[in-house]
Amino acid sequence: MTETSSTPSTAGDAQEAPRGRLQRLMRYLPLVAPVLLWAVPCGVLLYTGQHWPLPVALTGTALFVLGLIGMPLAMARGHGRRQQDWAAIVGDTLLGSMWVLFTWSVLLGVLLRLALTVAGVGDGQDRARIVTWAVLGVTAVLLAWGYAEARRVPRVRRVDVELPRLGAGLDGTRVVLITDTHYGPLDRARWSERVCERVNTLEADLVCHTGDIADGTAERRRAQAAPLGTVEATRARVYVTGNHEYYSEAQGWVDLMDELGWEPLRNRHVLLERGGDSLVVAGVDDVTAESSGLAGHGADLAEALEGADPGLPVLLLAHQPKFVDRAAAHGVDLQLSGHTHGGQIWPFHHLVRLDQPALAGLTHHGARTRLYTSRGTGFWGPPFRVFAPSEITLLVLRSAS
Repeated sequence: MTETSSTPSTAGDAQEAPRGRLQRLMRYLPLVAPVLLWAVPCGVLLYTGQHWPLPVALTGTALFVLGLIGMPLAMARGHGRRQQDWAAIVGDTLLGSMWVLFTWSVLLGVLLRLALTVAGVGDGQDRARIVTWAVLGVTAVLLAWGYAEARRVPRVRRVDVELPRLGAGLDGTRVVLITDTHYGPLDRARWSERVCERVNTLEADLVCHTGDIADGTAERRRAQAAPLGTVEATRARVYVTGNHEYYSEAQGWVDLMDELGWEPLRNRHVLLERGGDSLVVAGVDDVTAESSGLAGHGADLAEALEGADPGLPVLLLAHQPKFVDRAAAHGVDLQLSGHTHGGQIWPFHHLVRLDQPALAGLTHHGARTRLYTSRGTGFWGPPFRVFAPSEITLLVLRSAS
């Protein structure tokens, strides 16, 4: 008995050791990441063989040091208790800009320099300066394009989704999905109006918002969210909370969406009926609600489906794609989610995939469940979208018959 009980303990210790090291490493990540974000481009652009005149090197270094100090201070002031919008704009813009500069400093600093060396172009200083100007040029182009992509009204992405259990009477049901609007420090009230106008051209039976409406309280961002009250649907407009609501008094957002005529699906469902057939439209609170400390909030799929006919197909709204495991266990037919932003700024999507089972688009999970993950309608923080375009999604539901 002694040997039997010690074996799992030894295996468990072996598994816990790397996990413990990873957790310790993650504690230092918030301190190390900003330093790398600024230090790597500084080294690549100024100190890898360019031999810039001393005033140029000193001025460039001073700018990088000021950015390294100023960016976290601005973000803390903008997203902390004071929530000063101007500071959030400065901090977020610096964060996005440096992420792009860091990415291309690494890629071009290695690949382009290697290609120039193999091709025998110039001497070491010539190659270093070509890399510097290439990094700056690519970064400038991507930031300008990314800003335009973030601020434009999203294109409509149409997806036909076949649900084997969907009755013929509901074939062709038009479901419009918007999500992650993230109204925030940059005033986007006019953008919000134009998004809602675009939604209203789609003749939706059901319009869904799967959370992360804004960064800030409902009172603070009310003017930007108000156009959501103009959205039209022949059957219903439904909404579930995202994780960002739980940073900003979630109940206030639930109340405001109710006031604007949207039906908050907080662990409950409604029926969409047409042509003698029915579809269960259910929604759950975001998974972060359970740790928010907000009374009465928490994801509960069993409660959301309570009283629903188990023979009917189920469309579930859940903010985060990783809820799909629970959805598949309950036999949900289609889950609609957001949260990932498609990565928002390439190549951040690789980090998103460490936390979520899907990045964007339609995926299959288990025997029955399909998951559609939107890249989001707005943007969070840095006002850029690079290789991750925003979207308004039109899902046309098809029956097997």
